[in-house]
Amino acid sequence: MKKVDPDELIATLREEPPKHRPLAVHDGTTNHRVYGGRYQAAMEIPKFKLPDTGTSGHSIYQLIKDELDLDGRPNLNLASFVNTFMDPYADKLMAENIGKNLADADEYPVVQAIHARCISMLGNLWNIPKGETAIGTATTGSSEAIHLGGLAMKRIWQNNRREKGMSTENPNIIMGNNCQVALEKFARYFDVEARILPVCAESNWCLNPSLIRDNIDENTIGVFVIMGSTYTGHYEPVQTISEILDKYEEETGYSIPIHVDGASGAMVAPFTNATNGLWDFRLPRVHSISTSGHKFGLVYPGLGWQIWRSEKWLPKDLIFELHYLGGTEQTFTLNFSRPSAQVIAQYFNFLSLGRDGYESIMHNALCNARLLSKTLEASGWYTCESGIHKKCGTWEQLKEKTIGKKDEAATLYQPGLPVVAFRFSDAFKSEFPHIKQQSVSTLLRVKGYIIPSRLRPPPNGQDIEILRVVVRESMSADLLNMLIADTLSTTETLINSDSRDLECFTRPQAPRIEKSVTSLGNTKWLEKGKDLLEKWEKEMAKKGKRKDKKEGVFNSIC
Repeated sequence: MKKVDPDELIATLREEPPKHRPLAVHDGTTNHRVYGGRYQAAMEIPKFKLPDTGTSGHSIYQLIKDELDLDGRPNLNLASFVNTFMDPYADKLMAENIGKNLADADEYPVVQAIHARCISMLGNLWNIPKGETAIGTATTGSSEAIHLGGLAMKRIWQNNRREKGMSTENPNIIMGNNCQVALEKFARYFDVEARILPVCAESNWCLNPSLIRDNIDENTIGVFVIMGSTYTGHYEPVQTISEILDKYEEETGYSIPIHVDGASGAMVAPFTNATNGLWDFRLPRVHSISTSGHKFGLVYPGLGWQIWRSEKWLPKDLIFELHYLGGTEQTFTLNFSRPSAQVIAQYFNFLSLGRDGYESIMHNALCNARLLSKTLEASGWYTCESGIHKKCGTWEQLKEKTIGKKDEAATLYQPGLPVVAFRFSDAFKSEFPHIKQQSVSTLLRVKGYIIPSRLRPPPNGQDIEILRVVVRESMSADLLNMLIADTLSTTETLINSDSRDLECFTRPQAPRIEKSVTSLGNTKWLEKGKDLLEKWEKEMAKKGKRKDKKEGVFNSIC
């Protein structure tokens, strides 16, 4: 089939541009129209080289705005956890303070006070014990926060080893293969061996506690535990992992801390009654927690938080005393200059919503996600890999624990994020083998929805391809109804289409917005982990605890 390069075609057919006349001077009598400038027909907007002369701001604004119209609509970007809506008064506060640099503590003392208040509120939200004072910082996202948490664990491990005259070579850290790329980046960038353990159906495609004991040793600086997997929304069992590490310390004397990656879950779990055990600072082994303010903290992109349970777990040699613009301040972030507007917006949310507001929003999101999950499965065409719609008990069994609580229904279901990860059911694939799941994603994109279909070869078993919807605050009941109707009608259209007509939908026609990352580095520990997982599966089979076998891991999706 002939391939057409649009850029080459346009360059070939474009006429030589006439010499452009200088822009009219705005003297009050001349009216220069937005679409009457040089970038309308004969000349393209510069893309790779700074132009020699400028153009009026209102013309450039309109041209860039028009080009941005081709982007997807943020509210329909259902692939993303990132918040897309804020109160108009929050928008106003951000606009009024957009020029303030969070790093200029002496110039903007009120911003610093607001920053400190947010840290205190988060520490209390995550149950800092009496007698301890949370210490932390805003970051440019939870990725930076994760790196800070990992660095603190590494430095504490190094200092303890040096005090005992022991080697500080070959540190390692534990994480599941479902981890977001930021966790693996920490290990790569800061010279720590990433022991990435394979996931399986029994562990809900999350870090498998049964594999941890065989993978830790005296060089393990810590364990990354995720509160809310980006793939299926499941919470990893922080308390169970903490108990495994407690027992290991009793046996060996080596203390291994936990950093909780709560990018999403740390701002969902506190406002629901559904968790699989303790996960926050009530567990002494949890030294630090990170979260994304721009996800379920409900702030626009560009804000993360890193909190330690006390200054004891933030080594002093990671703290710098800085003399800057007439003031002295302490800093322990990877970035320096960064906007303060998001921090102000976070404080606005804390005050305007309060606990009741956050509880209401999370309750609505979970209810909508459960309805979407149940509807998809009721169609018979889809199976959900996420579990928030699956009951974990009966009302009679749980009523004593739930009566009087604000979200009485929450504890009836498996805990997790308001995420719906779904795929074609086995029956559907058997009946319509010619229909590819990517076709659903492609056709829904035509309607404006951004719902990625991702696939990655797992370390064992068959490939798993999933569609994922993140139900955010802005997902109203009406929008949810339309999404359900459009998803089912799209599926029905595919069923009624000729197989030859469907071939063009099996691949994206343009680069996708959603991100997928696969490590290009050393994966030897994952290969070793496969053997450990197979050994564990055989043991489960002998005990009769394993009735079926579903394998798979997924690419990192943000």
